[in-house]
Amino acid sequence: MITIMQRISYNDIPHGMFEKLRDIEDFLKQSPLETQLLELLKLRISQKNGCAYCVDMHYKELKHTGETELRLSSLCVWEETPYFSKKERVVLKFADTVTRLNRAPISDADYNPLLEYFNKQDIAYLTLAITQINTWNRLMKVFQFTPGHYKIAQ
Repeated sequence: MITIMQRISYNDIPHGMFEKLRDIEDFLKQSPLETQLLELLKLRISQKNGCAYCVDMHYKELKHTGETELRLSSLCVWEETPYFSKKERVVLKFADTVTRLNRAPISDADYNPLLEYFNKQDIAYLTLAITQINTWNRLMKVFQFTPGHYKIAQ
């Protein structure tokens, strides 16, 4: 078993930093986007970014929402499976695109499919959710919080 030591502990983080990020999480929870869809994109992005702490967290959150093992185990290969709806596929593709930015603007081919399912405000929420989990992933990769200990809030 690999022992991972935290570089920066929760107590070392500047006061207010996580609280501000949690304010954004609360803002997103109040959005019209479904919790399960948000958790799905958070897990997918965390997989892409290799963030073990966030993969553990969002896997457990999705299990709590009733997500199936088949879909959870197939999320890393979602494009090759029939288990995700067209709407979910559009969101996952957009999440992949925004997560792996290049120097070019987001193309119409990546943006326009969203318009079939979402209005512009919803797309703004989706974009914020994607950038937010990317922020969390990067923080956890630097801080090296130990995965496996996340508990669902009751």
